[in-house]
Amino acid sequence: MNFTSPRRRFASAAVAGIALTGLLSACGGSGSGDDAASKSGPVTLPFWGWANGQEAVVKAFNASHKDIRLKYTKVTDQLTMQKQLTNAVKAGNAPCLVQNTAEYVTSWVSQDALADITRYVKGEKDEFNTGAWASAQVQGKLYGVPTSSAPQFTIYRTDIFEKYGLKPPATWDEFIAAGKVLKKHGIKITNYAGEDPSTLEVLAMQAGAHWYAIDGNAWKVDFQDEGTLKAAKVIQEIIDNDLNAKLSFADYAAVQRSYDTGATATRQISTWQMAGMVQNFTKSFGDWALAPWPTYRGEAAKTPAGTNLTGSVTLVTKQCENQEQAAKAALWMSTNQDAVKTMASPETGNGVMPALKDSGSYVGESISQKLLGKNYEPAQKVVTDSLGTVTTDWTYGPNWTAMFTELQAGWAKVVNKQEKVTDLLAHMQEWTVKDLKSRGISVKG
Repeated sequence: MNFTSPRRRFASAAVAGIALTGLLSACGGSGSGDDAASKSGPVTLPFWGWANGQEAVVKAFNASHKDIRLKYTKVTDQLTMQKQLTNAVKAGNAPCLVQNTAEYVTSWVSQDALADITRYVKGEKDEFNTGAWASAQVQGKLYGVPTSSAPQFTIYRTDIFEKYGLKPPATWDEFIAAGKVLKKHGIKITNYAGEDPSTLEVLAMQAGAHWYAIDGNAWKVDFQDEGTLKAAKVIQEIIDNDLNAKLSFADYAAVQRSYDTGATATRQISTWQMAGMVQNFTKSFGDWALAPWPTYRGEAAKTPAGTNLTGSVTLVTKQCENQEQAAKAALWMSTNQDAVKTMASPETGNGVMPALKDSGSYVGESISQKLLGKNYEPAQKVVTDSLGTVTTDWTYGPNWTAMFTELQAGWAKVVNKQEKVTDLLAHMQEWTVKDLKSRGISVKG
């Protein structure tokens, strides 16, 4: 919810072998890395990414390695990355290493674009937390190295909540009730950008939904399961009662201004999004605090698996001629202490939580004391606790990118009250099954 881009997922991915057949644009190239040792001189590995801090990490890597050098190219954002990588794969000149997010891994594997690097990295499994390690896998094979985890929490304006006698909502029912109180004073409790249906995705994920699953040798699609309908009910009540702002992230400054001035009082976010708040706020430093994600009534704490940079992986492409070296470079960037600190800091990187098993030790560096003020110390426990409740059983389907694009179009209608959430879900059920079948993929649903 309230993210800065429409794609930011982090969870386990699974693909049935038969489900991968029949997809378009299979990639050329099959470098194995086995012959790299016979080549003289340092190996140069092209690396594409978009995250702040990566250039510094690459510089540090090159300074400490004589046999491998990274050649970094900064891409505008992750959506641009998918387009540029598609073109590069078709042209046969894909980079060796690619920053990406978990929802794209299945699609790229289905297009035969990624290298299976399991043999090079499997021995490092214990270095990473379980959910992050799963994000780089498809059917038990590793195609990259995880770079970040997904702590999710609510950040809220303490001054506004105190003024109107409100406590941070522990449940979605309380969240809606607080929104109705704030509405009387011209304040929105949240923001639903019309182009960003990740709100629906993460609330469904939290409620135990499974839009995609493997059933035997076929994909099972279900956009109308109990968890999704539970999420739909919460979202619909917020929209029907006009508790949400409708600010587009296309005007990023306006969104940040809404939080800074107190026009919108809460966000459900992760650590990396706090960097944008710090960089854009002028009025409300010290007025923010963290609280756990609201739960569904009667349920234990459960945090959705998060999003975008909170679920990044460094992938190795199949066209890379030096796959073993690429895998080792990816491992270094995700495990070297200085590199991890660079990326974890909101000042030098993106404030992302590492994918490491001991990522809790980086919490203090990944959240902003300037933003939180006296609430900085208790905020660290909120973040640490959320790491232990992250969803790990969400699966991304082989047509996720196309599906999400279709979902975006319908979400805009939902936010503008042109159709109900349940109408959108019914459409997505029919559309997704039809789209998978059109790709020659076995599907049930």
